[in-house]
Amino acid sequence: MAMTIKELMGRMPGAFIPEKAKGVDVVIQFHMTGDQASDWVATIADGVCKVEEGAEENPTMALTADAQDYINVVSGELDAMQAFMQGKIKLSGDLNLALKMTNFFKLD
Repeated sequence: MAMTIKELMGRMPGAFIPEKAKGVDVVIQFHMTGDQASDWVATIADGVCKVEEGAEENPTMALTADAQDYINVVSGELDAMQAFMQGKIKLSGDLNLALKMTNFFKLD
């Protein structure tokens, strides 16, 4: 069964690896479009990752993508760099955070 964006976002705190994000204090806005359009905010601070539905006015980084494309990137079916180069994922704010973020999580 295919994962939904709500399931993926719900799994993020449990997949978070605090040791990989030492000293990180960021707010990430996820703006999902398409069939599963929704907004999510991930806050990483003090070795904890919290994710909730909603919007943040001044995030450290914002990511906009079709929800299914983002699920495909996270699951490894779509290469993140290719998706970015093809405009399937749009980033604003701290772009270095986008590169580091891949190390902060381990989804099984």
